[in-house]
Formats: sequence, C-alpha cells, structure tokens
Amino acid sequence: MAVEIERKYLVINDKWKSFVESESVMQQAYLATLPNASIRVRIANGQAHLNIKSATLGIRRSEYEYEIPRRDAEEMLANLTSGSVIDKVRYKVRCGDHLWDLDQFRGDNAGLVVAEVELLSEGEVFELPEWVGEEVSSDPKYYNASLVKHPYCDW
Repeated sequence: MAVEIERKYLVINDKWKSFVESESVMQQAYLATLPNASIRVRIANGQAHLNIKSATLGIRRSEYEYEIPRRDAEEMLANLTSGSVIDKVRYKVRCGDHLWDLDQFRGDNAGLVVAEVELLSEGEVFELPEWVGEEVSSDPKYYNASLVKHPYCDW
C-alpha cells in the first residue's frame, strides 16, 4: 500500500521566497469525494496525473498516483469534476534536509498559502521553517478536496 505521511502548515510571511528551488502552475479538481476517499485529476508542468487518496484525518493517508494522458486530464477537468477547479502555484522550498511543497492559491482560494512536508515516519524530526505558523494537518477545511466545495473566499 502506498502511504503518504505529510504535515501541513499555514505560511505566515514571505521569507520562503529566497529558498525556492522550482515552481509549477497546477490545475486540479475532484472526480469524486467519498466518505472514505477522494479521486483527483491534476495537470502540472505539462503532465497529468490521477490520484486516489484516503479521506482520513491526520498526517498519514493511503495515496495512489498514476500518470495519464494530458488530453484525457483536460477533458476530465472540463466535463467530469465535482466542484470548482483549484488553481495554484506550487513552489519547492528547501528547509534543512527537506524539500517542502508551498502552495500559493489563486482564483476563489487566493490569499491562502500553505506549506506541506512529506516525512518517512510519523515521528520523524524535521526543521520547522521561520515562515510557517499554525499546523493545520488535521483540519479538513484546508484539504484541497474541501477547498473545491468551500473556497477560501467564502470563509
């Protein structure tokens, strides 16, 4: 089973910008959000992926991801999604031994900036950057699957 162990934090300042290693524009939406799983399609950097993730709270979830043809993903985004399309820029930001994913949302979620770090174990020690604040790993309103139904602009 594929497992993702990830912690998510709100970003509180712009000090991360000097540590950016790469950036990509992403569009993603959900084909289904079920009580026990979500099914997402994403296009980023010219590639498309289908992702299935368990809908459990906390930092540990089952996750499966498969590359699919971009044209198929574009058709899915246009015709098969439930909720709105999430538009964001993802920055890869170095802090210590970890490469963080920092998402700066656009559109209906503009103003929301979150950072995630993937870990090898739930107890792994990692450096907490000075540009993160409150941890929101267990708050479902910050999950992308929730943001398509209840965007940041409506909070």
